[in-house]
This record gives sequence, C-alpha cells and structure tokens, in this order.
Amino acid sequence: MDLVYRHETLVDDVARAFRLADLFAVPIVVTEQYPKGLGPTVPALQDVLDDLETPVRTIEKTTFSCCGEPAFLAALDELRGSPERQVIVIGIEAQICVVQTVLELLDRGDSVLVCSEAVTGRGPEARHWALERMRQAGAQVLSLESIAFEWTRSKNHEAFKSVSGLFKGVELP
Repeated sequence: MDLVYRHETLVDDVARAFRLADLFAVPIVVTEQYPKGLGPTVPALQDVLDDLETPVRTIEKTTFSCCGEPAFLAALDELRGSPERQVIVIGIEAQICVVQTVLELLDRGDSVLVCSEAVTGRGPEARHWALERMRQAGAQVLSLESIAFEWTRSKNHEAFKSVSGLFKGVELP
C-alpha cells in the first residue's frame, strides 16, 4: 500500500488548485512540514508555483496544524480582506495536519473550504473519516471544480474558458 492515498493524481490536483488561484489572483500560502527532514515542496509543484503571477508565501513548520506556526497566522492576518475570510485548504495527511489546521481555522472564525481531490492521507479510510470530521465541524468539503465555477459564476466571466480548460478530461475521485 502506498503511504499517500491517490499519490498518482495528487500533484496534478494540487497544481490545478494553484493555477485556479492564480487565475483569480487568490493569495497562496504554502507550508512545508519540516523540510530539512521530510524534504521541500516536490519539484513539479514548485515549478508550477514559480510560474504563477500571484505571489506565493512558503512557510516552514514543525507543528502539525499550520495554525501552530506564528508565521502562518501572520500571513493569514496580513491577507485578511474582510472579517469573513475564506480559506481553501489542500494537502496531505488529512488525518493529521489537514484536520488539525481546519479545526483551528474554524475556531478562529474563518470560513473553511476543503478541496476534496487535493487532500489525501495514509489511505482511503483515514482520508474519508478526516474529511467527515472536518465537514461535521463546519468546513465545506467540495471539489475544486465546484469552487472554480462558484468563482466564475457565469460563462460570461473573463476567466471562464481558462477555468473550463483546467477541468477538461478530469475525473473526480
């Protein structure tokens, strides 16, 4: 069994999420869990991040929840555009880092969207129950495609063709 469930599609799904954020100029904050020991962001994703027009902040962390890292909270607070900030969460280890981050963001009063296909974990069951726990706690768990078309709202949106192109031939899990 692979240590990361759906690892074969995760990089593509996360890259698509980054490209979507870039289309809408949505700020991106990337965290790396103990990069000295576990390694930095995988090269394929770093290449995507390097090509974006939207500024990207990369923050190292050793806590499981991103909220345990003061630099992460400072970045979110700096980016807060309104009291009703929406945070979209993607990442690995749904049953550890992702769930702890989501629960703490909810406790802070953020509106949290969890991008289902860009969240994974140690296996399908661990991923399932982590997503369920986040949903029950108040996070919205939905597909990146749903997020994309909520942002687009109409075929008349200037980004509609680019957004559609991100999802051509993509099957949801």
